[in-house]
Amino acid sequence: MKILRFITCAAAAAALAVGCDEGIDPISHVPPGDDTAAPTVNILYPSEGTLIRVKEDVAPVNIEFQVEDDIEIGTITLTLDGTKIGEVSDFKDYRRALESFTYETLTNGAHTLMITATDLSGKSTSATVNFEKVEPYQPVYDGEIFYLPFDGDYVELVNIIEGTKVGAPGFSDNGYAGKAYQGAADAYLTFPTSSITTSELSVTFWYNVNGAPDRSGILTVSPPDPNNTAAPNNRTKGFRLFREAAGDMQRIKLNVGTGSDETWFDGGAAADIDPSIDEWVHIAFTIGEGHATVYINGDIVSDGDFDGVDWSECDILSIASGAPRFTGWDHLSDLSLYDELRMFDRVLAQDEIQAMMND
Repeated sequence: MKILRFITCAAAAAALAVGCDEGIDPISHVPPGDDTAAPTVNILYPSEGTLIRVKEDVAPVNIEFQVEDDIEIGTITLTLDGTKIGEVSDFKDYRRALESFTYETLTNGAHTLMITATDLSGKSTSATVNFEKVEPYQPVYDGEIFYLPFDGDYVELVNIIEGTKVGAPGFSDNGYAGKAYQGAADAYLTFPTSSITTSELSVTFWYNVNGAPDRSGILTVSPPDPNNTAAPNNRTKGFRLFREAAGDMQRIKLNVGTGSDETWFDGGAAADIDPSIDEWVHIAFTIGEGHATVYINGDIVSDGDFDGVDWSECDILSIASGAPRFTGWDHLSDLSLYDELRMFDRVLAQDEIQAMMND
């Protein structure tokens, strides 16, 4: 019986082996070809001109890069300011390496990063970027609690917080001051609201409107809407600054929630911006404990008394869209340009806003 069981198992194993090989081509060696090209090097971060802002004078930087070769990568060497800081020689994919390297002791000042890739035949390519680690930002104006310059990144400088990017927004070189946020379809930024939900709030920024689509969110701090999660439109708390078409113009409107109700600050034609002109416009609004005002280019376009803003459940600031909490009227992503966004924990006077415009 033992012999019979052994013969049966052996036959089954042989049948299984034949079955597994059936229909599968045998593996054959493919020559890699001649090594004719040098590697390519692409430094992903930091990019040329990046300004790194953190609170510490010495801080780590995460370097990200991509290297490709037609046959096989040999080594990748990283040099900072002429000194070798690292080398990579072990790759999961020997033709394409997407790598990161953390340099732990970056100091303030200008820096030059060079990454050199060498293939197995000795051919090499180098890429270089210049960037700077700058000293921590010091608020320029009294009461400044939030500053987002959009100078090639989404870092808010007062609190050193990087915004969460949704979709694929970008940057324009035609900003009001240097670069500017460039909106894109289905794209926006979010920040926590812990630093801006104060009893008084002022907001100023430069805006170059794109009239398509014909409406969008601009700045939104809204609570969740449990009654309408698909298209939320709970306006009883926080605020919503947005634009809508008014003929050929785009009209700026502010809505503020008081807890149980809402108050509108709609300046009508006085709050219209012409999208065909392609120019920068200064927008500001203030929310006090009993009064709110909207300004365009330093002029009051809407103001009035109200019962004061309610910030409860308002934990998300959205920039360049009404999403994710104010989409019920299709106030979605904005393709416009934004620059020099600042917020304050007090009500700015009109002459202060006009002075900021001229700085």
